[in-house]
Amino acid sequence: MLATVIAGATLGLSGYLIEVEVDVADGGFPTCTIVGLPNKSIDEAKDRVRTAITNAGFVMPDSRITINLAPADIPKSGSAFDLPITIGILTASSAISQESLSGKMFIGELSLEGQVRKVSGIIPLILVAKEEKLKEVYIPEENAKEASIFEDVKIIPVGSLRQLVDHLTGVKEIEEYVPIPKGEKAVRDSLYDFSQIKGQEQAKRALEIAAAGFHNIHLKGPPGAGKTLLSRTMPTILPLMDKDEILEVAKVYSILGELTEEIFAGVRPFRSPHHTTSRIGLIGGGSHPTPGEISLSHRGVLFLDEFPEFPRSVLESMRQPLEDGVVTVSRAAGTLTFPARFLLLAASNPCPCGFLSHPKKSCICSPGAIARYKKRLSGPLLDRIDVHIDVPPVEVDKLSEEYESEKSDVVRGRVEKARARQGLRFSALKISFNSEMRATDVKKFCKMTDGAQILLKQAIDRLSLSARSYFKTIKVAQTISDLELSDNINESHIAEALQYRAGEL
Repeated sequence: MLATVIAGATLGLSGYLIEVEVDVADGGFPTCTIVGLPNKSIDEAKDRVRTAITNAGFVMPDSRITINLAPADIPKSGSAFDLPITIGILTASSAISQESLSGKMFIGELSLEGQVRKVSGIIPLILVAKEEKLKEVYIPEENAKEASIFEDVKIIPVGSLRQLVDHLTGVKEIEEYVPIPKGEKAVRDSLYDFSQIKGQEQAKRALEIAAAGFHNIHLKGPPGAGKTLLSRTMPTILPLMDKDEILEVAKVYSILGELTEEIFAGVRPFRSPHHTTSRIGLIGGGSHPTPGEISLSHRGVLFLDEFPEFPRSVLESMRQPLEDGVVTVSRAAGTLTFPARFLLLAASNPCPCGFLSHPKKSCICSPGAIARYKKRLSGPLLDRIDVHIDVPPVEVDKLSEEYESEKSDVVRGRVEKARARQGLRFSALKISFNSEMRATDVKKFCKMTDGAQILLKQAIDRLSLSARSYFKTIKVAQTISDLELSDNINESHIAEALQYRAGEL
C-alpha cells in the first residue's frame, strides 16, 4: 500500500515542502530503502524508525519498504524526517488512515523509545506550511515556543509517537499550542547601563546617534578608557524589534538551533566574536553553508573589539555585506544568501601599545609599527563606517564624583522617538533607518537649509571626502535632526556629523 505524508526541508534560510512517499510491498525480502537525495543522517533514520515503532507498541511491516522524498532534486538532511517517515510507514500498513493526514505537516526526530525530540529549522518550515495554506503543523513539544510568533497557524505539539497516533486515530486528541501572552517583564534586564559610565559624554552622544539611525560606529582610544563598557551598553538603548524583524532574526537562529526567549521578546542580537574568528565563522559558509556572525547579528549589533587585530582578509570580506545588507555564499553544494543588516560597533587602540597621544603616558611604539598598525584597516572599510569617535582617558575626578549620568531608559526614549520619525518617512519603502537610504532617497527625504548646504560643500572641498562620505554625512545629520525632532537639517546638524568623519584612522 502507498501512503503520502507532508514534511519539510530547509536549504539555507528557505523552507520547502517535501512529500514523503512510502510504499509497503505485499511481499519481498524485508528491506528499507530511502531515495530522493537523502544524506547520511536521513539514511540512519531507518534504524531509529524501526526501533521506535516497535517500542511504541506498533508492528513494523516485515516486507520490502521503499521511501521516496520528493522532489528528488532538493538535498535533504537532518533528523526531522523521522516522524513523517514513521507516520508514512504506519499509514501504508493501515494503522492510520490517509484521510487523517490531509493538509497536515509533520516534523520531528524520534528516540528509540518513541519520544519526539527537538529539531532545528522549525521556523522556515512553518513559514512554508503557512504559504501553502496547510491546516496543521505537528512539531516536537520542545519546539512549540518557537511557533509562538505565528498567530494564524495551528500548531500541534507532539511528545511521543503513541500520543500522535492516538490523536490521528481519534483515541485522544492533542490540544493545540496556545502561547502564553508576554508582558513587559524584565526583557531589559542587563548588567550594563548608561548611568554606569563616568564621563565620556561625547562618546555616549555618538552611541545614541548610532542607535537612532542604525549607523556603524568606530570607538578609538587607549586601554581602560571605557570602550568595551560603552559598547556593552549599546543594546540597552536599542528599541525592541517589531514582528517582522523578530521573524527575520528567528529564521537565522532557528536554522542553527539557537533560538532564545530574548529573541521572541524582541531583544536585538548582540554578537561579540573573538579576533581569532575565521572568515567562514564571521561571514558564513562551509561545505554546507551556514550563517556566520554577521547574519547572527542581523537587525542587531556586531561588536568587534580589538578591531585591527582581526585578520585583514576577514575584515575586508565585510565590505560587501556592510553595503548591501546581505551576504551571498557560493559553494559546491549551492549558492545561498543570508541576511546581514547589522550595526557594526568596532573598538580599537590608536597604536599597538595603546598610548599614542595619551596625555600622561608615553607611547613606546616606533613610527613604522604605528604605520603598519593603522594599515591593518583599509580606507574603503573605514569609509563604510558612519561615525568615528575618539574615547579619551577618563579623568580621576569624574570617576570619584557622585554625579550619575542619564539611565539607558531615558536615552532609549529619545532613540525610539527618532526611530518613529524614520518609520513614517520610509513607510512606503523597504528600508527602516536613515543609514539604509540610497543616494536617491537622500535627495528625496533629506531637506537641508541653505546654510547647511554651504557648510557641507566647504567641508567636502577642504577634507576631500569621498562621495560615500558625503552621503553618509547627510544621513548622520538627518539622524541628529530626528533626535532633535527637527523637520530640516541645519548647520549645527551638519557640523556635528562632520566631526564624526574626522576621526578616521
